[in-house]
Amino acid sequence: MSGAELLTFGCRLNLHESERMQAQTRHLDDVVIVNTCAVTGSAERQARQAIRRAHRDRPQARIVVTGCAAQVAPEKWSALPGVARVLGNSEKLEAKSWTEAALREARPVEDIMTAPPVAASPVVEASGHTRALLQVQQGCDHRCTFCIIPYGRGPSRSVPEDEAIARARALVAAGHREIVLTGVDIASWGADLTGQPRLGALCRALLLAVPELPRLRLSSLDPAAVDDDLWRLLADEPRFLPHLHLSLQAASDMVLKRMKRRHSVAQAGELIERARALRPDLGVGADLIAGFPTETEEQAEETLHFVRAHRIPYLHVFPYSERPGTPAARMPAVPNAQRQARAAVLRAAGEENRTEFWRSLVGRELDVLMEGPERGHSAQFASVRLDGSVATRGTVQRLRALSLDDEGLVAEII
Repeated sequence: MSGAELLTFGCRLNLHESERMQAQTRHLDDVVIVNTCAVTGSAERQARQAIRRAHRDRPQARIVVTGCAAQVAPEKWSALPGVARVLGNSEKLEAKSWTEAALREARPVEDIMTAPPVAASPVVEASGHTRALLQVQQGCDHRCTFCIIPYGRGPSRSVPEDEAIARARALVAAGHREIVLTGVDIASWGADLTGQPRLGALCRALLLAVPELPRLRLSSLDPAAVDDDLWRLLADEPRFLPHLHLSLQAASDMVLKRMKRRHSVAQAGELIERARALRPDLGVGADLIAGFPTETEEQAEETLHFVRAHRIPYLHVFPYSERPGTPAARMPAVPNAQRQARAAVLRAAGEENRTEFWRSLVGRELDVLMEGPERGHSAQFASVRLDGSVATRGTVQRLRALSLDDEGLVAEII
């Protein structure tokens, strides 16, 4: 048996969960698992197309659909040709769901709003990756008007500190040199635990308990929820990497209000500049939605001005895509051509910022995690390649950036 084929859509958390499912489905043959995303209508269309293509190319295969889109509307996915089973987001991570007997059962998708705490990860095996995702949180308690993910992931649930530490130790023992903390809303970590600890306390505990871990990085972070311990880590802990990716979504106060976000433009700007004051080499990223319903040209310009003024180099820009069932889908829409055009302008501004940021690193010494013999990423998440030499994959190398080309920084081993 060759194991199930996995098709994954959406976020880093889905990728992480697909890796877990891959380990649990090695005994299956002629099974295609489609791990769906519900963030946008476009993501759902891509998943439906993949299912139809899989059924056409492998008509004998059993297709199992899971993920957020399947959790929200299981009946829609079970009606597609070739789909043998639909699994919810909780069930997909349980080994008992992947037995031959379970796959033959016709069971309803479980209610995600009553889901138990985040289950412990299985034993970590050497994955071949140098960087590892460590899920510390699941679900979301907020209700942004564009987002249906809380109904696909359920309420916020945290992995207890001792379990997170045990997982981190296992990942390091398996050869990983960098851990990226991930979840649906990692800034909410701890709110459901005794004493309501904050994310910064978890990060400090991980670094203290796992001294052999060279690098700890965060995934997307809510700008409204950076706690005091995170600030102290930025200031005094070199293993806590100088890279913050913010779930910004827009930089117009009116648009943020209509999105029902919890931060203002001023607060986001102050956060970026405070972080840069602590770590001048900080790499800043942001998620942005272009063409949100009711967004005017002036409001789009406000977001563009913010990106340029705060020199944000790493942008994930998404043209707004209607998500049925959300309040935003009922708001007056921006024409699709304008959404695409605004997204293109934002991406271009981000590329300009990224070039300038990487140019500022030329001549500096950088710690680079080698993801191959010639390539890796710096602590600031700059793409780096060696100039005519090689290094051992999976090691953190001290390099000097010599120049910048179209692919990133070019460096030499010191």
